[in-house]
Amino acid sequence: MGIGMSVFLLAVGGILAFGVSDRLSGVDLTVVGYVLMGAGAIGLAVALMFANQRRTTHTAVHERRDIHD
Repeated sequence: MGIGMSVFLLAVGGILAFGVSDRLSGVDLTVVGYVLMGAGAIGLAVALMFANQRRTTHTAVHERRDIHD
């Protein structure tokens, strides 16, 4: 899951948790919103962690010295 999808899940979850007062039979939209927000937050943390790992560069310097006797 990428950063965009995580932000989308956070937004939809927030709308369902805080902005919708309708009821569906057998479905609590507030809980569904909290679950989506949790999934979005975890996805965002994982996506940022992987993005940070890709930015880290490792540089190796190989030095060769010719010794003449």
